[in-house]
Amino acid sequence: MSESLYQQANESPDKTFEQSLRPPGFEDFQGQEKVTDRLMLMVEAAQRRDDVLEHILLSGPPGLGKTTLANIIANATGTQLHTTSGPQIEKAGDLAGILTNIQKGDILFIDEIHRLHPAIEEYLYPAMEDYRLDIIIDSGPSARTIQLNLPKFTLVGATTRAGMLTSPLRSRFGLVNRLDYYTAKQLAGIILRSAGLLDVSIKPDGAEEIASRSRGTPRIANNLLRWVRDYAQVRADGTITGPIANDALAMIEIDNDGLDEMDKRILEAAIYKFNGGPVGLSTLAVAIGEDASTLEEVHEPFLIMQGFLKRTPRGRVALPAAYTKIGATPNPNQQELL
Repeated sequence: MSESLYQQANESPDKTFEQSLRPPGFEDFQGQEKVTDRLMLMVEAAQRRDDVLEHILLSGPPGLGKTTLANIIANATGTQLHTTSGPQIEKAGDLAGILTNIQKGDILFIDEIHRLHPAIEEYLYPAMEDYRLDIIIDSGPSARTIQLNLPKFTLVGATTRAGMLTSPLRSRFGLVNRLDYYTAKQLAGIILRSAGLLDVSIKPDGAEEIASRSRGTPRIANNLLRWVRDYAQVRADGTITGPIANDALAMIEIDNDGLDEMDKRILEAAIYKFNGGPVGLSTLAVAIGEDASTLEEVHEPFLIMQGFLKRTPRGRVALPAAYTKIGATPNPNQQELL
């Protein structure tokens, strides 16, 4: 169950639940102060000029608030938000259908923008720069181009893999921001706010307990809050305290460091099956029976951030903290590898 909670939080969250907790304005958004300060300044400057916002790129791990910020930008500018994702735009006609329905000043939010097909990117360049869409009809000698003029709009792109963006696409964004993991204190504030919206009784120590195991991610914090709420209602008096939160999270095998069952399996496989590494990603994924992309995008970032795992040119290597965590004897050759 712990695996599904973390995987849902990173890949396919409950949209209705998530939207019900989404802050509507900058004043309600907690954390990412540098990013929100820049965005608020941009919005105010554009409004003073009676102009449209420049294109904005938001990057960072999943669940940190990129979609939420796109909604907040639309609310702050009083415009409509049009949402899609890179994989959904399969052909030029899909992009044309979206862009021709946009009004002046509207926000087009493209999630997973790094997964846009290169041919679609080529159509997007003139749309971003000159607010023009060039559609090629037919092929060969009979091919012709139809030019569509577009109203000025703002593209907000979101990506978890900024390194996969092409340089031409990245250069067309007026502002590039990276969202970082949240502190436990910030997450505790988010949990208290979410609990209020859900009409859940929670004590500060209960919020702190959940926050400390939320992997620096608000989406995971809210998912864990939902589970702890259910536990408190069934196994206690409905109020979330520190001990209740601890018992609830222990039931789904999330420990004090925020590691779940799959995280521990990754560390155990690296240490016991591959002598601490180095081991390739695909080999490690096969050893634990998990998809390589899930391992790389959901589990690895946190393990690396916490100092349990390291990426090297030769593969993944378990760090001394991983041996301590698993209770294994460190590999005497590990220092040479690191």
